Amino acid sequence: MKLKITEFISLMLGALVMGVFWGTWFTLTRSIPDFSVAEFIHIGKTIMNNVAIPMSIFMPATLLFMLIATLLSRRSGSFYLYLISFILMLITLVITVAVEVPLDNQIRTWTATTAPANWESIRQKWDSFHILRTFSSIGSVGFFAWGAIKRLT
Repeated sequence: MKLKITEFISLMLGALVMGVFWGTWFTLTRSIPDFSVAEFIHIGKTIMNNVAIPMSIFMPATLLFMLIATLLSRRSGSFYLYLISFILMLITLVITVAVEVPLDNQIRTWTATTAPANWESIRQKWDSFHILRTFSSIGSVGFFAWGAIKRLT
C-alpha cells in the first residue's frame, strides 16, 4: 500500500511539473520569436512571478517521491522504469537551476529600454533549454506511468 500511495503522489506531482513546462512551451515558446522585447519581458516576468515559488516546492517534492517509489520498487520490474523517470526529472531540475533560473534572473532586471543588445540570443538560449526540460519532464512522466502500469498488470 505504501508503494501505491507513493506512486500516485509521484505521478500527480510529475504531471503538475510537466504541465507547467508543457503549457509554457505549447502556448508561448513556439511563438516566442514573434514577441517584441517589451512583450517578451512582460510575459517572462509575469510567468516567473507565477511559478517561482510553486515550482520550488513541486520539483523537489516530485524528485523525493519518485526516489522513494524507485527504492520501494527495487525488487519489481518497474525499478528501471522508475529509475529512468527519476533521472529524467533530475535532468529537468538541473536544466532549470543551472540554465533557466540564471537567465530568468537576468531578464528580471530588464526593461524594454535597458535590455541588452543581444537579448534575442539570450531569449534563444532560454527557449532551447526550455524545450529540453519540457521533453525531459514529459519523458519522466511517461516512464513513470509505464512503470506504474507494468507493476499493476
